[in-house]
Amino acid sequence: MIEDVAPASHPIDRHVGVRIRLRRNALRMSQGALAAKLGVSFQAVQKYEAGTVRISASRLYDVAQALATNPAFFFDGFAEGGAKGLTGLEDRDMAALLRNFSRIRDPLLQAELRRFIATLGEGAE
Repeated sequence: MIEDVAPASHPIDRHVGVRIRLRRNALRMSQGALAAKLGVSFQAVQKYEAGTVRISASRLYDVAQALATNPAFFFDGFAEGGAKGLTGLEDRDMAALLRNFSRIRDPLLQAELRRFIATLGEGAE
């Protein structure tokens, strides 16, 4: 299930790892808890998140199920941002935004916020 990657891992492996950590943190889930849901060690989760091991499609599907998201979530932002990924404060900010957004129960308000954020993003370009 875990396939070792070359010492310099592929940018998409690093990006997927960052997105796994982002989602896990947004859910306030520990690496150990995610590992238990996946039936792997917490060290394996650390390696997934660091992008030092490649995740198979079936394992990525399992991760998506464990983190209550769509597998496409892990690729979001890669095409637009290339291999940049998120680091440090940006990662915490994104996790906080995701966590707080998921607490909004009104689907109409969520849709309006998505439109608002998209409009703000267009103005930044």
